[in-house]
Amino acid sequence: MGKKIISTEKAPSAIGPYSQGVRAGQWIYVSGQIPIDPATGEMVKGDIVEETHRVLKNAKAIIEASGASMSDVVKVTIYMADLNDFSVINKIYGQYFTSNPPARSCVEVSGLPKGAGLEMEMVAYLE
Repeated sequence: MGKKIISTEKAPSAIGPYSQGVRAGQWIYVSGQIPIDPATGEMVKGDIVEETHRVLKNAKAIIEASGASMSDVVKVTIYMADLNDFSVINKIYGQYFTSNPPARSCVEVSGLPKGAGLEMEMVAYLE
């Protein structure tokens, strides 16, 4: 199986020359997701709680469009604008990965697209 582009209306359209996700064999790569509401194409209005849920819902939609589930995710990278938001993001993240969570990295960055508070990218593996 070669490279297959993953696309779903349940996640925001790519806003540049990239795909929402790519499946390469048994590997699924989800592009970094920021808190854009796919229904409106606009950033969610609210605090880091709403942003975190939206980011995870977007990533989950892409994972599911590939034929996988969140339990197939093996690696997540979280980029956050303010490391002080870590505990809130971590608590919500735990609601989406309730058992056997993936490996994860989390870093504070100086800025994210559209002024987002966080961005997440994921890698999944299908056996």
